[in-house]
This record gives sequence, C-alpha cells and structure tokens, in this order.
Amino acid sequence: MKNRPFIGILVTKRSSRKRILKLYQRYHNLNLKLYAFTPADIHWKEQRIIGLSLNKGIWKQSSFPFPHVVYNRCFNKKIKIMTIQRLEKAIGRNKCFNNINFFNKWDLYKLLKQSNINSYVPDTFLYNKVNVSELLEKYKLVYIKPIYGFKGESVYRVELTDNGDVHISLHSLAPRYICRKNEGIQEKLDEILGLKKYMVQQGIRMSQIDNQFFDIRVLVQKGILGEWTVSAITCRVAYEHYFNTSMCEAIYDVAEILPRLFLPKKMNEILLQSLYEVSVRAAQEAETHMGSLGELSVDFVLDEHGKLWIIELNGKPQKNIYEDIKCFKDKKLIYRRPLEYAYYLSVLSDNKKL
Repeated sequence: MKNRPFIGILVTKRSSRKRILKLYQRYHNLNLKLYAFTPADIHWKEQRIIGLSLNKGIWKQSSFPFPHVVYNRCFNKKIKIMTIQRLEKAIGRNKCFNNINFFNKWDLYKLLKQSNINSYVPDTFLYNKVNVSELLEKYKLVYIKPIYGFKGESVYRVELTDNGDVHISLHSLAPRYICRKNEGIQEKLDEILGLKKYMVQQGIRMSQIDNQFFDIRVLVQKGILGEWTVSAITCRVAYEHYFNTSMCEAIYDVAEILPRLFLPKKMNEILLQSLYEVSVRAAQEAETHMGSLGELSVDFVLDEHGKLWIIELNGKPQKNIYEDIKCFKDKKLIYRRPLEYAYYLSVLSDNKKL
C-alpha cells in the first residue's frame, strides 16, 4: 500500500458514514484507499480503526490501519479535540486537517483586524466590554452574535430609529422587542441574551436585490498542490423582510447575481477579483491561528456604496447548499479538492521519509 495511501474521513455518527463517504468517493480519481470512521471506531491499543469503505461497488465494514491523513468532518466539539490530538500523535503532526472547525469569531476578528485585509472587517467588540447605547449612537445599527455560532442562530439586529426607539430583531426585520427612548437597552439585552458569550458588530447597510438582502459566500479549499484556492462563489438571498441569509429563499452562482446589481462591468470585475484575493488571504490568516485547515467559507456582504465587508468565516462550510443551484458546474470540484489535499499531505509525508 506504499503508493496507495489510506485516507480517513472522521465523521460524527456511524449513521452518516455511508452518506458522506459516497459523496467524496464519487468525485475523485486518485490512487488512494478511502474509509469513513467515527471517534468510537478507533481502537487505540491495537492501532486499528473499524471503518466503512466501498470496494468494487460493495459497502464493507473492515478493520483498517491508522490512516496516513485524516480529513475531519466531525463537528462534535467535545469529542473531537481529544480525538484529533491523539490521532496526530499516532500519524504525525498536521496530518489531520480541519482539526478546528468551530471557529471562535472573536479570535478571528482580532486576527483579521491586525492583518492587511483589516479594511474589509467591520468594527467588532465583546458584548460584556461595551455600552451598546453608545455604539448605537455611533453606528445606528449593530448586530449581536454568539462568539460560537452557526446558521445565523441567535444573531440579533439592533437598530436605533429616528424617533429614538431601539428595535431588536431576530431573523426577520420585524422587531421582537422595542425599547422606548427612555428605557434601558442594556438591561433588556442582558435579559434576552442570557449567559452565552456574544460580540457586537458594526451594522453594515447591505445592498439588496429586489428588496431582499443577500450575502456572498466564497468556498476556499486546498487542492493537490497544497495551496489555498477559491472553489465556488455563491449568493444566498434571504426571504423578503428577513435579514438572516442563512434562512435563504434561493441560492445562486455569483455570475447570476452580479448583472442584477447594475454595476459597471469594470466594477464587477474588480469585485470578483477582490473576492478571490481577500478570501484566500483570510484563509491564510485563519490557518495561522487555527492550525492545519483544508477548507472554509468566507461570508461577505456588499454595502449600499458597493464596498465589500467580511461578516464571518465558517469552519464547516455547508456543501448541501450547492444542491439548490441550477446547473452548478463546480460540484465535483468541491468534493474532490479535500481528497486532493489529503493525497498531497500523504505524498509529502512519504517524501520526508525518503
């Protein structure tokens, strides 16, 4: 098996092994042996793993040696950290990638704010360190989001209206709570947010398409050369009267959306170039903090003046969103690249031994 490395895909549950493996098995043509396993499938003393693989069209559960490289698709934070650390001790440092995929948004903000792409990052503050009333006076609009969060859950939109009232919204623009001019906004927010850790982000007045908010998601992955590259750029269009683009009405390839913005052709070209360059740079910066990564997504919004802003980085990009795009041409690519990168790491490991 010297020239046919074992690549393991670490997943959360046994019930998801076949589904995930099927996707990645289908879209690669590399000379490797692929199997899926869970943390519970690892037999540490024997240095063996009970994994599921596809062999000549037949799904089979077998005992495998430890893989040369592990692609982490396990999103159980508590189990995963210890498992990844033990695996790296056994197979080698940086041979498990995506070892951190629950990103700490505050840590990433500080990292990006100190980088050369800081002009794309909105001002952001720890919730328990600031006076929200003062921030509303300055920005008029802020978003309050969990430091650890995904799919737009518990993201609040807080806006200071012209009459001095403060509207607090969740998912939709319609306010769930209204604080009158003489009421304490901080006390109300403390009551709503509870004990979870939050941060406050400068609100960006977003561009809209047909009166609907949208964001731009850039999928950045490493491939066969071990370098970051953009695999797909899509737009998620929120439902009408909603600001949460995770609860989207439709998903489009960015090429379908740009003409609807009615920007000059040259601006569209500059916009696309910026999306590519800034996303790759953001991935590089994230990796300096997170350790070995192989893929992530960068979410942007476009403000009313046509300026791009990074809203967040996501360590577990949802690939099922691409199923909803008609004639999506990059489906093979987004599943092939992580295995190409795993193959690259395995070859790199063999070369070091020679």
